[in-house]
Amino acid sequence: MKDLFEKIYRDKGPLGKWAAQAEGYFVFPKLEGEISNRMKFQGKEVITWSINDYLGLANHPEVRKVDAEAAAQYGSAYPMGARMMSGHTELHEQLQNELAEFVNKEAAYLLNFGYQGMVSTVDALVGKDDIIVYDVDAHACIIDGVRLHMGKRFTYKHNDVESLEKNLERATKMAEQTGGGILVISEGVFGMRGEQGRLKEIVALKKKFNFRLFVDDAHGFGTLGATGAGAGEEQGVQDDIDVYFATFAKSLASTGAFIAGDKEIIDYLKYNLRSQMFAKSLQMQLVVGALKRLDMLRTMPELKKNLWTIVNALQSGLKERGFDIGTTQSCVTPVYLKGSIPEAMALVKDLRENHGIFCSIVVYPVIPKGLILLRMIPTATHTLEDVKETLDAFDAIRERLVNGTYKRMSAALIAAMGE
Repeated sequence: MKDLFEKIYRDKGPLGKWAAQAEGYFVFPKLEGEISNRMKFQGKEVITWSINDYLGLANHPEVRKVDAEAAAQYGSAYPMGARMMSGHTELHEQLQNELAEFVNKEAAYLLNFGYQGMVSTVDALVGKDDIIVYDVDAHACIIDGVRLHMGKRFTYKHNDVESLEKNLERATKMAEQTGGGILVISEGVFGMRGEQGRLKEIVALKKKFNFRLFVDDAHGFGTLGATGAGAGEEQGVQDDIDVYFATFAKSLASTGAFIAGDKEIIDYLKYNLRSQMFAKSLQMQLVVGALKRLDMLRTMPELKKNLWTIVNALQSGLKERGFDIGTTQSCVTPVYLKGSIPEAMALVKDLRENHGIFCSIVVYPVIPKGLILLRMIPTATHTLEDVKETLDAFDAIRERLVNGTYKRMSAALIAAMGE
């Protein structure tokens, strides 16, 4: 019999094997200072394009004031216990009602965390006879929720409606045999590529197939649509989303999440979501803070307007300079370059140390081998000067990548890793 840990000693995984070279710098970096467009990294000021604070609320004085007052009034423990037992309050209900109204749904229910809430919602929506059909590029929290499913599941090619239709045909035949139903899962905005899910086309397939639609709109909530209600509002199909999910970790700059839909569906979920039934209630200071943030989202349209001024300047500037930003239709701004993982490390170090630009680096296995993805998150706190500095820096690093500078710099690293 093998030691359970033998595989861990032998294989650290595709990312873990780079830990000695990457940890503390390329992964698990320490950004310091107030959350803003410019922060400190290893003692140096950098323009930060890696903070999901879309609307700039994280360090807004009104938000800080309410957060501090709520912490002073309630502390970080209240309420104690799970919602069903002893952790339910009027303020939790108020926030749910206001969120439901904001996203144009009958009811909503709070979730302690987006990730665990998504996993638990998928688990609660389907039984062993049901079939899940989901986008192959779905977020890890969706995939983990699907893994809990004891029945059949199919993936369709990313944002490929023809592929979805073929898989719905397969799912329909199977559901007729099992006596179950079909759940289709898409994201409102795919967080790596920035593409909106093709919700309008998916909804149109309801005329041909009998399924329910579950949408993860973590990156669309607060940033898309006339009122900020998300990708469904942007595409004119919000009413056709059966279960709507969004997190507080992006536009609301906080912790928590929610699901919304018809009252009967939400009532069922709140009695069957294991991650909420058996977990402590969302802290009161977070509930009070979310109420303030949601109010600002409703009453301060200039926040979203300022965000999109920066988004448009950054994305148009990158395209004008010949950078590949894929087919993003959201604030998420990917920049695709060609190179190895060691080249990516050299490039990012140059970007941070010599140009003062901090953005996330994404490499294999998240994206295909040979590609480097620099993922940028514009916010309402960024300035047009930040954009200009960043565009100039990207021109410089691209030149060094193309002329082989980073390849030469990374040779020693490759040798050390035995690659």
